[in-house]
Amino acid sequence: MTASSTRRTTVARSRTAAFGAIAVAGALILTGCGDQTDKGGDSGSSSTSSAPLASKLPDAIRKAGVIKVGSDIAYPPVEYMQSGKAVGVDPDIADALGKQLGVKFEFQNGKFDNLIVGLQANRFNAIMSAMNDTKDRQDGIDSDTGKKVGSGVDFVDYFTAGTSILVQKGNPKGIKSLDDLCGKVVALQKGTTSEGIAKAQSEKCTKDGNKAINLQTFDTDPEALLRLKQGASVADLNDFPVAAYNAKTSGGGKDFEVVGEQIEAGPYGLAVSKENTQLRDAIQAAMAAIIKNGDYQKILEKWNVTQGAVTESKINGGS
Repeated sequence: MTASSTRRTTVARSRTAAFGAIAVAGALILTGCGDQTDKGGDSGSSSTSSAPLASKLPDAIRKAGVIKVGSDIAYPPVEYMQSGKAVGVDPDIADALGKQLGVKFEFQNGKFDNLIVGLQANRFNAIMSAMNDTKDRQDGIDSDTGKKVGSGVDFVDYFTAGTSILVQKGNPKGIKSLDDLCGKVVALQKGTTSEGIAKAQSEKCTKDGNKAINLQTFDTDPEALLRLKQGASVADLNDFPVAAYNAKTSGGGKDFEVVGEQIEAGPYGLAVSKENTQLRDAIQAAMAAIIKNGDYQKILEKWNVTQGAVTESKINGGS
């Protein structure tokens, strides 16, 4: 997902979104809070003993056997709910990382623009939610105001995506680029990079003597997609993999289509607290391992998103 500090891209959740109080692909998806209790206990220690990278984890997490992950699980194909379980690109990558580290990545559902706040409040250990690695997020800067609002986070980068413009099938309004959105209604998920891109474009519209974009923001991308499907907006902005998935699946491929080129492609990052460098480095080591052993490529092939593959997992590679 793009938040002003999103891509989920960076102007400021694709989910690239404002850091602030800081993806309708098949259905409207529940967004309740996940169970945040520690289910691992000390029993997890035995399951980590044979994992190749278990020793790199902080002792408390290794013994618990669980890494609690905050995520907005409404952004197919990156993450979404199916039969009560989180599925998609992110959960599959997390499972592969877990095998290297000997722990389970336990996804907990929440609103995208609240995830960083939840991480800093220790409600979970990491964020994996199609979140763009941006300099503002790294530094704890609200992309809208330019003011520091937190300590920031560190990212372990694992994918690359840009923002795409999604319109109704047949493109009845003739939208080809961001410039065509001036003076029109655009619906998208708040707190994402997409929102930052739309706001920057709206300012450009007015500077060029055109009307500003009438921007409508929603807690989840499915809500924004519903507005587009109903004709109440002319476009939705979201990450390319999500836009492409919605165009292919919603209404059997009859609801939407993607127009134009990807905008401001940048890395997705798995976020951790700046104070938890040991967990950060353990996750990066696990990412390097699954890239090397081929598990990462197989996951991207499964979800048809190989165009976003990285060959190296960087820390804080976003700008």
